Amino acid sequence: MKRTLPLSPKAANTKKRRIDIPDYHLTPSAHNEDGEIIWPAPADQIESARNFILECVAANEKTLIVPDKDADGLTSGSILQKTLVLLGLGPALISVHLLQKGGNIHGDEERAAMAAYNPSYIFILDQGSRKSPPVISPPHKALVIDHHYALDDDLPQHSLHVTACNSPPVSTSSLLTYLICSELHEQVSTACDWLCIMGTHGDLGNTLKWQPPFPDMSAAFKKYTKKAINDAVSLINAPRRTSSYQVRAAWDALTAASGPGDLLSNRTLLAARAEVNAEVERCTHTAPQFSSDAKIAVFRISSAAQIHPVIATRWAGHLSSAKLEVVLVANEGYLPEMVNFSCRVPRSARARSPPVNIIEVLGSVADRAPDTTLRKRLGDSFARGHKEASGGIVPKAEFEELMNILEVGKKSEGSQRKSRKGKDARPQQGNTLLNYFGKK
Repeated sequence: MKRTLPLSPKAANTKKRRIDIPDYHLTPSAHNEDGEIIWPAPADQIESARNFILECVAANEKTLIVPDKDADGLTSGSILQKTLVLLGLGPALISVHLLQKGGNIHGDEERAAMAAYNPSYIFILDQGSRKSPPVISPPHKALVIDHHYALDDDLPQHSLHVTACNSPPVSTSSLLTYLICSELHEQVSTACDWLCIMGTHGDLGNTLKWQPPFPDMSAAFKKYTKKAINDAVSLINAPRRTSSYQVRAAWDALTAASGPGDLLSNRTLLAARAEVNAEVERCTHTAPQFSSDAKIAVFRISSAAQIHPVIATRWAGHLSSAKLEVVLVANEGYLPEMVNFSCRVPRSARARSPPVNIIEVLGSVADRAPDTTLRKRLGDSFARGHKEASGGIVPKAEFEELMNILEVGKKSEGSQRKSRKGKDARPQQGNTLLNYFGKK
């Protein structure tokens, strides 16, 4: 009989350690003075948002919806549009503005485009928020519904703001919009439940457990299969990632559908997804380099498609080390003279205490710059989004300054001393893929 030799300690250590990450819905909630949970957003903000919607319908004037381009943003806009119509606002009075490629609501071109609709009421959905002038110059009333990280005064002047960012587990914008609107008309729940699930899965993933404080969606999952919903998410996300930026096609398909099944055979959406998948496959095998402290992995790609967030998410699930905190994918081909980059917290770092805050990590890198003007030159689109999923759009020269600060591809001085065999030995890249995946 053959005997199996026990694994040596060295061999045993090469096996990946399982990272236990608590279910998202179990994230500790904030409480008010009475001990009640503050979720999905502060009660006074939710009430103000509902009153704003009712006022908008009663006014019976031109209304503009400005949703973000991804599944969460587009479903938020669709939920709101359906709610306004159910409450009695004529569809002819409702317009939708979709931002151009690389645009944001604070840019002069987008402000002019929104003003051209001549709206009396404006809804900004899932666009992030920052301190800025009014949404448009002409008289109007505006409501921002969002969940991205923001300070208390990070909102356009003279606008209302309801945000989930300080009420963990942080809701998506689509879920926040759904919970606001479902109390305003009895048909919202049944007409928009699938939109809410789609948007939420689009941001939080399809393994999310719909348990408290998240609402009970069991009735919706009896009507629509999870597979249909999740396939619909990937289809709605695809057009905005294509080089031709076909967000309008995604919006038109979504608002014409009565359920996720209606999206699954849409030829435009299917073609967009095939294009994006091919481009992801082309760029996803790019090898990373690492910062000298081994905390940041940097992937550099060039694509006219918005695939950098997808690749960042993929690599965040694979790279693993005790030091790694951020996976950064930089796309130098998306916008002329700019670098669009996306950052994710790797799975191996998601259970750390204190948690990794990408926005703070990026800010600290910029603050270490020898040139104190770097932070300002990076612009307002640097280090935006979420603590766990951030990024930016910055000029190429300023991005290279960031990379120099991180000493990407260089060993730390301590590591150099340890590995240097001779006086003139040259330091080499020490943080390699083998180190992060482990020897097999």
